[in-house]
Formats: sequence, C-alpha cells, structure tokens
Amino acid sequence: MTRSFGDYQNEIYGDGLRGVVPTLPMTFAGLESKAQAALSPSLWSYVAGGAGDEYTQRANVSAFEQWGLIPRMMVGAARRDLSVDLFGMTLASPLFMVPVGVIGLCSQDAHGDLATARAAARTGVPMVASTLTVDPMEAVAKELGDTPGFFQLYTPTDRDLAESLVHRAEAAGFKGIVVTLDTWVTGWRPRDLSTSNFPQLRGHCLANYTSDPVFRARLERSPEEDMGAAVAHLMGIYGNPLTWDDLPWLRSLTDLPLILKGICHPDDVRRAKDGGVNGIYCSNHGGRQANGGLAALDALPEVVDAADGLPVLFDSGVRTGADIVKALALGATAVGVGRPYAYGLAAGGTDGIVHVLRALLAEADLIMAVDGYPTLADLTREALRRRP
Repeated sequence: MTRSFGDYQNEIYGDGLRGVVPTLPMTFAGLESKAQAALSPSLWSYVAGGAGDEYTQRANVSAFEQWGLIPRMMVGAARRDLSVDLFGMTLASPLFMVPVGVIGLCSQDAHGDLATARAAARTGVPMVASTLTVDPMEAVAKELGDTPGFFQLYTPTDRDLAESLVHRAEAAGFKGIVVTLDTWVTGWRPRDLSTSNFPQLRGHCLANYTSDPVFRARLERSPEEDMGAAVAHLMGIYGNPLTWDDLPWLRSLTDLPLILKGICHPDDVRRAKDGGVNGIYCSNHGGRQANGGLAALDALPEVVDAADGLPVLFDSGVRTGADIVKALALGATAVGVGRPYAYGLAAGGTDGIVHVLRALLAEADLIMAVDGYPTLADLTREALRRRP
C-alpha cells in the first residue's frame, strides 16, 4: 500500500496560486496558541498541563532533539511506503490518535469525540477512543467509517462494569482494547489544582458510564435524575490499582487484541508478554501523571528489545513528523499523537484534526524522501545518531 502523504504540500502551494492561504497553523507552536485562544482557561490547563513542574512533559519533547537522522543518498526514494501491519490489519501509515479524556469538550459543539472519529474516517488514521467521552462509544464507532478504532479502558474496581464496557466495545466494532495502567489515581497537576478543575467531577465526559446498564443498575436514581450521585459512585469505583494477578482476568474479557498502556520497563514488557497480551504501549501519559521520570522515548529501545517482535505502540512528546520518524527508527510499530490533534480540534474542528494529521504525515513522508528512507523497514537504529 503506497500513498504520497507529502502531496499535501502541493495542495497547499496550489491553493496559494489561487490566492487561498491556509487558515490553520503549520507548526505546533502556532496550533498551541490558536487552541489556547479557543479554549476556556480551565479546559486549556487540563489539556496543556502536566504533572508537577512539568519537567517530564518537557523531557518527552526534548528527548527527540537528542537524536539525528543520517541522510542516505542515491537510493531512489521517489516513492515511499509508510504502511504498517498491526494486529492483522494493514494501515496506510503508522500514525494513530491517542485517547484524550476531554477531547469531547475541545470542539466548539462539545462533541469532539465524534469530530475525532470523523477525522479518522477521512484520513485513515486510527483513533483510540477514551473511556471518558461526551458521546457513548457506540456513537463514536459509527463515525469511524472504514478506519479501525480502538477502545481505551480505565479499569474500574467493579469487574462487572469493566466486562460490560469491554463487551460494548466489541459489539460496537472496535478492533482492540487498550488498558491504561498509570491512571488509577490522578497525578499531582498544579495547573488543574490552581483552577480547582477536574471535569469528570463536574459530570463531564461520562457518557460511557451513564449509558452502561451495569453502571445504571448500581444507582438508586438514574444519572438524568441525579448526576451528582452518579459521579460520586463513579469516583468510588474508578481507580483500580491493577497487579499482575489481574492480567489473566483482563485477558479473559475479550478475544480482541489486548494492549497494555504505560509500560516503560523491560521486565514489565516480558511479564505482559508472558501473560498473553498482544501489544505493548510505551508511554508515560505525556508527562501528565508522574513528574521527574524518564522521557518515554528514552525507554523505547529497551521496551522494543524486550517485546521481541510483539507490536510496540508509542506516545509522549510527539510534536512533528520528524518525531514520528525517530520513534519508528527506535523500533516503535505505531506512533501516537495527542496534544497536536487536540489543538487542531480546538482550532478548527474536524477539519483542524485532518489538517494536523495530514501535516504530520506529509512531514514524515518528505523527510523519508529527502533523507533516503523509502520504507519503514529502512528506518532502523543505525539510521540515527545521538547528538553530542
């Protein structure tokens, strides 16, 4: 499957000949500024902020600057193939959209989950839908079209509810279950604390719970009648500090690919693989959960080695097409992007996300063209050098 993602720049230059100039920024900094102007201060702090003094969030970004791609000439990279095989599916590119728990609130109509799914349908870039959505997972899945989607699970302590959420995701047509391991308790987030804002406590982005028959059966009154009681019940069962003893149960919930998110240590990779997972997701939650840690990119090579052929998804700090290329060269099977597409949504709705995804893929494609790497198989660790 070959596709010239770099042609997006030709479209932009062609529009310029007709006097049409882009309305959306071309850089992450430009998107960030436009999104900040579009979002309320409390929502902006939630999306943009990280844990503690945000050292880990900054380290995630700067880690990419420590690596440089070595150009290779005379290889005839006129056509590039960015396609990737993942869980039995052939995808046009290795890019995917990570779960963002307040993405539903980031669009002007407050239905950002649907907008994100529509962008996935238009670009072929998969979406990982969060447990925390404005619209139920079934409505999100319907907007994905032919593009595969994955469902991210925040595992509640109520096992019947967890099973119900997973089975609903199966029935809705999601192609895999991503279990987030590092968010059973919320990290110390000064930006959110300074605005006293935790959206879910205010009843936002809880549609997957309030529409769930198991969850509703636990309540004396329906969420429509008493949302405060529903939120209180959810807060009592939300955080499940999973252990390795829980993995057989998680594995038993579904025949879909099971991916564990938040793994950064090779020993944890090996235990997960022994437990029958189908994929490893190397991530530190974009620096939002624990401050002072290792940049996720620095953990990636050892994670890939320990995975020993198991697919490795990666996110945290990805801002550019160059970042995507470097993560792939370090062994990632697929690379996730978070804040950039959230900012694209805030700045321009579905069109904004489509622009961000196309721009990221265009840059990655053109880097591979200019530097002489026609396929993803050519992007190995030997293609990179650490900067002094």
